[in-house]
Amino acid sequence: MSCILLFGGAFNPVHREHVALAKAAIKKFNPQKLIVIPTAVSPHKTGIPVAPDADRLAMCRLAFGNIACAEVSDYEIKKGGVSYSYETCEHFKKLYPEDELYFLMGGDMPSCFPSWREPERILACVTLAAGARESEKNFKRSRSEVERIFCVKVERVRYTGAAVSSTRVRTLARLGCDISAYVLPQVGQYISDRALYFDPSLGRAASFEKRSRWEHSVRVAVMCAENASRARLTEDAAVAMAALHDISKNLPKDSPYLKDFVPPEGVPSPVMHQYSGAYIAKKYFGLSDENLLNAIRYHTSGRAGMSSAEMLLYLCDMLEEGRSFPGVAKLRKIFYSQDLPAAMLAALEHQISFLNSTGGDIYPLTKQAYLYLKEFLT
Repeated sequence: MSCILLFGGAFNPVHREHVALAKAAIKKFNPQKLIVIPTAVSPHKTGIPVAPDADRLAMCRLAFGNIACAEVSDYEIKKGGVSYSYETCEHFKKLYPEDELYFLMGGDMPSCFPSWREPERILACVTLAAGARESEKNFKRSRSEVERIFCVKVERVRYTGAAVSSTRVRTLARLGCDISAYVLPQVGQYISDRALYFDPSLGRAASFEKRSRWEHSVRVAVMCAENASRARLTEDAAVAMAALHDISKNLPKDSPYLKDFVPPEGVPSPVMHQYSGAYIAKKYFGLSDENLLNAIRYHTSGRAGMSSAEMLLYLCDMLEEGRSFPGVAKLRKIFYSQDLPAAMLAALEHQISFLNSTGGDIYPLTKQAYLYLKEFLT
């Protein structure tokens, strides 16, 4: 009996970690074939910009082209509609009834597998094989839960790699940033040649900011995109508000872009850019969603009754991976383990404590935001 690996996913786009996982699985199972299956429409991913089907197929062929046993299947794309894994597994089981089939997934997938459509039908066709980096701490628990619920064995594929998400790659490509660290050269060239994911309007935001400031904005955009669903935002919306949140910070007061901007009274200089930023985002970048504009308008101060989008931008601005200050690790842990209001309250407490310790003034809206959340959460 020979072995066949099925490797499905959006591959939107395919990145280095997809290939690293596939190679590790090939080393473990020595399969006759590795069948890479880009999805048509993923049932688990909504509000996400998706590259055209032909481009995702082409990128997969480029990425896996040097792996002898690999082939890219257009089964799900040709079938169309929502791609449910049980249908795909049953299809390939009919094609290879005498072979042992393994369904390869990322290390985060076992935690949500019980919620997939018809998981028992999947397991009737294949053995699950989940790739887990050496550093992943939650894999053992989620694998054990699947094994307990379904009385099956989940094979572990160990590999060394970085934590890379397609969301990060899409966000960087959308803003015109370098993605070479995350995708193979041939895939990166393909994305560049076809300007996949690129947004020319947001890309020109870089010219408004100093290099270091723009690098910060990009990191905020990545963090917002990766957490967009927590604020009930589409990925596009999350990236737009983040990319533009500091758009006016490096502009002089006499900039022609601020000619008609009327600054609110009594606003300290460090806070002013949130108001002028919302003005520029609306007038020169066409951002019209008031929820997103308010996220920019209050991303430094906060305010009472903040929306989820406002809290997300405030927190990502404060906690993006380039930030380094006493207490940031603790605040990030709260951000990733608790809901947005709880993380927002912790962030405001930290900010107010810091200002009190340094003798800094507390902007009234910041105090109001803190009092509002403290009452709301207690």
